[in-house]
Amino acid sequence: MAAEVAITGYGVFTSYGFGSQALRDGLFAGHTGFTPVTRFDSTPYHADRAATYEGEGPEIPGLPLKPGVTPGQGEVLRACALAALAMARHNGADAPVLLGTAGDHSGNRGFWEDIAAGRIPADPRVLDSLPSRLAERLGEELGLGRRRLAFVNACVASTNAIAHGADLISRGSADVVVAGGSYLVTEDVFAKFDSGKALSREGVVRPFANGRMGLLQGDGVAVLVLESVRHAQERGADILGKVAGWGMAADAHHVIQPHPRGEGMAAAAGAAIRRAGIAPEQIGYVNAHGTGTPLNDVAETAALHRIFGEHAPRVPVSSTKSGTGHMLEATGAVEAVITLLALREGLLPPTLGYQEPDPDCDLDYVPNAARPADITHALSLNAAFGGVNAALVLERAGEDAA
Repeated sequence: MAAEVAITGYGVFTSYGFGSQALRDGLFAGHTGFTPVTRFDSTPYHADRAATYEGEGPEIPGLPLKPGVTPGQGEVLRACALAALAMARHNGADAPVLLGTAGDHSGNRGFWEDIAAGRIPADPRVLDSLPSRLAERLGEELGLGRRRLAFVNACVASTNAIAHGADLISRGSADVVVAGGSYLVTEDVFAKFDSGKALSREGVVRPFANGRMGLLQGDGVAVLVLESVRHAQERGADILGKVAGWGMAADAHHVIQPHPRGEGMAAAAGAAIRRAGIAPEQIGYVNAHGTGTPLNDVAETAALHRIFGEHAPRVPVSSTKSGTGHMLEATGAVEAVITLLALREGLLPPTLGYQEPDPDCDLDYVPNAARPADITHALSLNAAFGGVNAALVLERAGEDAA
């Protein structure tokens, strides 16, 4: 029999600051994290805002920063992992490390200038910046297990990391897993999205609303401790929630555009719901991918209609990227924490910036203000370039949980 997967700890960092209280005071309270970019010179670009941490709000433990100083991904990952392990009351020994990341260039001053000048082949910063190095470094510093994997498939990377960790636990290959993801806004990635005309020029993100103009990026890091329910109960750990289901699918429709009918996303969500052993109608909330781009939001709405059928209009859906920004490889892990908070606290986070409805996006998007709701299951969706899609079903911890 497959083992149930519990969440026993988490650590989270966004532009609002470190920890879940920062999310409550920011996102759940209806505040966006978008500010003018000061991390680099944005004047060459069409957009000039992102949800970046500027040294305000709750500080990162063990990493005092001055306003305007960019932290390194490795340091923030370490802080989030320590917070997650402390919450779980576990030392992480023998726990596989699974991270969604594109690597860490944030602490490498002049890195991209060296690439342009052809000096990079002899530079040791190349190895230090690799995605695999972040997982290896985290494992070494905290004495975690020797199985260490980096997932690099863009905006589903940390969702896949959590799904893979849940699968390891479900089939008995691990009792405890440390899984998460990281992304801090950097100029090179900002420039790529700007050149692709994906960034909102109005400085806000309006998912699912008429007149939406695109996404904005944001800082994000999250680490979760997953373990089997049996293992958690035996050692007296608090079960915060469960990863009840997970699913992944590819539609191979286009290099960067989603399938217009949301077929891949619907397939991933359907697999996650089936694995959870519930009916679609039992999903009480959807944390949507919701990038705020014209194509994504229509495709995702179509996917939700495919998933829920006639029940779709009654399922609350919100895009928390309207506040946090798009955190790329980290987005699935951070949004899993947000979804967990929604389940535990009975409060659905809002879709901010929502004004005029779009007739092609006809669902309940929890506009502009958080909403109380008593829910037991929630669905978190993510999609990425190349037509890849991933979904998690999270379940509220039961009263019989330890």
